[in-house]
Amino acid sequence: MTQVKQISGRGIPLTGDDIDTDRIIPARFLRCVTFDGLGDHAFEDDRSQMKGEHPFDIAAYQGASLLVVNANFGCGSSREHAPQAIQRWGIQGLIGESFAEIFFGNCVAMGVPCVTAAPDDVKALQTAIAASPKLPLTLDLDRMEVRAGDKLVLTVSMPEGARQSFLDGLWDSCGQLVTQIDAVRQTATQLPYLTWSHCR
Repeated sequence: MTQVKQISGRGIPLTGDDIDTDRIIPARFLRCVTFDGLGDHAFEDDRSQMKGEHPFDIAAYQGASLLVVNANFGCGSSREHAPQAIQRWGIQGLIGESFAEIFFGNCVAMGVPCVTAAPDDVKALQTAIAASPKLPLTLDLDRMEVRAGDKLVLTVSMPEGARQSFLDGLWDSCGQLVTQIDAVRQTATQLPYLTWSHCR
C-alpha cells in the first residue's frame, strides 16, 4: 500500500468557480476503453478556446504537480475520467476553496489528495504562483499545511477519514487486497459461487 504524506513541486493556478467535469474532460472522451492518454485532453475545449493561454498550455507551468483551484471544483457529472485526466496530466494533489463531493471521492480512490483552504488564502497562493511559476510548494498532510517558498504558509483541511487513509495507505483498495491475499484466498474457498463443484 502507498502512503501519501507530502507532495512537493511547482503549482499551477486555475481560476474560476464551478469548473465542472465536462470542462475538465469533455464527454466525447468518455468512450475510451482505458484512461490512457486522457491527460493529453484535460481541459481540451477550454484550451482550444483560449488559444494557448490556458494554464495547462503555458510553458512556465509544465511539470507542475499541485493544482490550485477555487470554489466547487469538479461539479457536474460523476465521471471518474475527470480526476483521471488531471492525474495523467501530472497533477498529484489539489488545493482549493471547495470540491464537489463525488469528484473528491474519486480523487481519494486514486490517491490524489484534495485539500481546502480559506478563499483569500487560495487566491493569495494563485497570485503568488502566477507571479513566480517556479515557486516551490509542499502539501503536508501531517501538518495540514501548504508551504509556498519561504514566506507563505496556508492552513488546509480535509475530512479526517480521508486524511488518515492517505497517511496509512488505506486509500489504495487494490493494495489492501494484495497485502491480505491469504485472507482473500481463504474467504474465496468458502464462497460456493466461486467453485463449480458446489453449484449443483
